Amino acid sequence: MCADSCADLTVVDGSSSLCAWGRYPAVHDRLAPRIMSNNREEARLRRLVELGPSLVSELDLETLLDRVLVTAREVTGARYGAVAVWDSQRRELARFVTSGLSDDQERAIGARPRGRGVLGLVDNESRPLRIGNLGAHPSSFGFPPGHPPMSTFLGVPILIRGDVWGNLYLTDKSGSEFNDADERAIVTLAAWAAIAIEHARLLAAAGTREQALERAVRGLEATQAIVLAVGAETNLPPVLEMIAKRGRAIVDARTVVILLQEGDALVVVAGADHGEPRVGVRIPIAASTSGHVMLTQRPARIANVDSHLRVSPQTLGVPEAHSALIVPLVYRRRALGVLAAFDRNHRTVTFTEDDEQILVAFAASAAIAVATAQTVHADRVRRTLDAAEAERKYWARELHDETLQALGGLKVLASAARRAGDPTLMITALGQLVDGLEAEI
Repeated sequence: MCADSCADLTVVDGSSSLCAWGRYPAVHDRLAPRIMSNNREEARLRRLVELGPSLVSELDLETLLDRVLVTAREVTGARYGAVAVWDSQRRELARFVTSGLSDDQERAIGARPRGRGVLGLVDNESRPLRIGNLGAHPSSFGFPPGHPPMSTFLGVPILIRGDVWGNLYLTDKSGSEFNDADERAIVTLAAWAAIAIEHARLLAAAGTREQALERAVRGLEATQAIVLAVGAETNLPPVLEMIAKRGRAIVDARTVVILLQEGDALVVVAGADHGEPRVGVRIPIAASTSGHVMLTQRPARIANVDSHLRVSPQTLGVPEAHSALIVPLVYRRRALGVLAAFDRNHRTVTFTEDDEQILVAFAASAAIAVATAQTVHADRVRRTLDAAEAERKYWARELHDETLQALGGLKVLASAARRAGDPTLMITALGQLVDGLEAEI
């Protein structure tokens, strides 16, 4: 009879007809919870299926992680959620995003966890983990001061090509412990999250490579401009001005100052943009960071100029600076001076390793231009001195050859008139003598 009763039961849209429930109350009592459970599972599955495409299309990783957490809490009834993502070397957490905590709770908790204890257990075992009481688990380290109490726990690894790249954590399921259905749902969600995270990372890496390529192109363009300037311009001041402007552009710096060696000091010779470089200012090589860079021929990135730059930027004509990048100008293993960049025109004012590499490469070409201009200038000075010496020798020959001979002739004329004793002849000779002296003068 039970079989017949079940056969007569009709189900429409997940709910039984009133007629069927009225005729078979015992069947209703047995099947209603199962039908309600199936409806919840269907709704949860539909929610996860709908979420997948939107996750994959999301390009911002922070937004993606927030959406994953909101969905995870919705489909499981968890009060709190968190997602941890490892860095590219999988050595430490690059991101730890939470959901369900108030701003006051976030501030009270303070520093983010480092992936140890129960959280690390999910990562180490690379499989889902359900715990009925967090505090009683042997791997639990307890909670820091200000952390809200948490009891039930569900942790699922985020696997990318079989490797754990993060974990999804949920705590405090409403009214009960996490069950098999919750675990299956979060495993599915973690799989979607893994695809989306990898997609976002690939796009970010492509963007980073594109930015690096753009910087390299700017560096090549600036280097080409310097090389062309060597052939078109050999006067040192215009070359220095071009180097300062191009160097500032390729690292997006606020200010660039060029210092060249003169004896035991570095002298400011040119600069670009904010403030006026104090051209002619001398700083000692032995007692300055710039001098150390020049002597060691190794660049220096300085995050805090107040504590690590031994000469104040104001001394160089830079009104205000927080960070600096100083690279040597080296030509044929001989340091000519340094190129100093101050602050980036960016949200973060500190210079990066990429900035250092591109400015070092640029400084190598700049040093060639400076050395060439200095050589041309020295040649010009030498040619000027040679011309002056040739002119001096010419007048020396003139004085020695023609002038001395003429004076000698005038002397003979005067002597002959004096010996003759004839007043008329002497007057004539004196006239000739005056004319001759005027001619030689």
